[in-house]
Amino acid sequence: MTDWFRKKDVNTLLAQSNERKGSKTLGALDLTLLGMGAIIGTGVMVLTGLVAARDAGPAVILSFILAGIVCAFAALCYAEIASAVPVGGSAYTYAYITVGELVAHLMGWTLLAVYVLMISAVASGWTGYLNNILESFGIGIPVEWMTIPADGGVVNLPAVLMVLFMTWLLLRGTKESKTVNNIMVFVKLGVILLFIIVGAFYVEPANWTPFMPYGTSGVLAGAAAVFFAFLGFDAISTSAEDAKNPQRDMPKGIIGSLAISTVIYVLVCVVMTGMASYKELNVPEAMAHVLHLVGRNEVAGIIAIGAVIGMMAVVLAYIYAATRVMMTMSRDGLLPRSFTKQNKNDAPSVALWFIGGVSAFVAGFMDLKQLADLANIGALLTFVMVGLSVILLRRSHPNLKRGFVVPFMPIIPLLSIASCVLLMVNLPFRTWIIFGIWLVIGVVWYFVYAKVRGPIHK
Repeated sequence: MTDWFRKKDVNTLLAQSNERKGSKTLGALDLTLLGMGAIIGTGVMVLTGLVAARDAGPAVILSFILAGIVCAFAALCYAEIASAVPVGGSAYTYAYITVGELVAHLMGWTLLAVYVLMISAVASGWTGYLNNILESFGIGIPVEWMTIPADGGVVNLPAVLMVLFMTWLLLRGTKESKTVNNIMVFVKLGVILLFIIVGAFYVEPANWTPFMPYGTSGVLAGAAAVFFAFLGFDAISTSAEDAKNPQRDMPKGIIGSLAISTVIYVLVCVVMTGMASYKELNVPEAMAHVLHLVGRNEVAGIIAIGAVIGMMAVVLAYIYAATRVMMTMSRDGLLPRSFTKQNKNDAPSVALWFIGGVSAFVAGFMDLKQLADLANIGALLTFVMVGLSVILLRRSHPNLKRGFVVPFMPIIPLLSIASCVLLMVNLPFRTWIIFGIWLVIGVVWYFVYAKVRGPIHK
């Protein structure tokens, strides 16, 4: 068998993880909040109104439920394999133990692209919210310093500085960054709850008619669009090495964060589409917009502040996840060994600065509009890989201790794979071309760098 299909031994991997030094500070609540920090952000703050106006109308409620169900299949698969193999690396590691080295490398390569794109996209949108708040105090940001060169500006400076600040925060260690993340998530949940409570008094049932103005196809199109909003719970699976009791707590964090986030999305959609006609929601700041429409400007201002804080939590979660994948690949010799270096706070300093630096550059200087679907196709591919890995691991290691077991095996993993493939084939052809080029670059890297140096197995 060639090295391309070389697999990691599960028992050896678990033994190495147990021996690895470093503080374990994340409990079930921390993992749940980490997942919610990554999930609840751009989706609830931006996509709800846009998708309601353009795709689904009030039936955007159904779009979020449908997307949540698709993600639930994947979440169940993540929960089982993360509890069985509680080590860092997410889909990269799962592919390494079930399929082989080359596929694992490409999964890691894909994950890094997805995380960097998500960081950059959220940071780019964050600038607009920040500027809206500053303008309310009469302190506007000069347009050239919040606009990329392609749009006539110099740089999106606030986005750059925010990403670098989140990177610096993570350099202080998991314990400190965990505390800040938890605070940001609680603030975010607080303002969303405020929106739901206040907005509920202004709901007019007439605004829900017609409920499906764009038909069933609109609901499906909306589900494909809002799928982006659910990406994030997979970030939990990268944090196994920082978890106190990963076999018990990681399934709770993965399933819990997705379930709570889905309920929040649906409640926000119900209130938002009840407060105003879906035709009036074609704005990126729809939550604040509908509050302005009913004259609750002071609450709208609080919501805007919550959006700024909430999007920062998303960036922090994705930088954290990306560096954990990079560090794991580096240990295996598939990326430069320097990415494994940790500072006195047990933080992977080189990997953090690399991910933070690249993400800050992309957010500050590049147009991400045409690359938005690239994050979707990459995430869907990792979900497919996780579903396949659960099936393969059940067959190869049936007696492996699992903190959570997927019910109705193999129906749930197969449903997860099928639903993800269905969404993938409906993405634009241009997205497939760009994604294909990225994978080709990954293959070239594997043979030029990783195969010349050779994988490092302790």
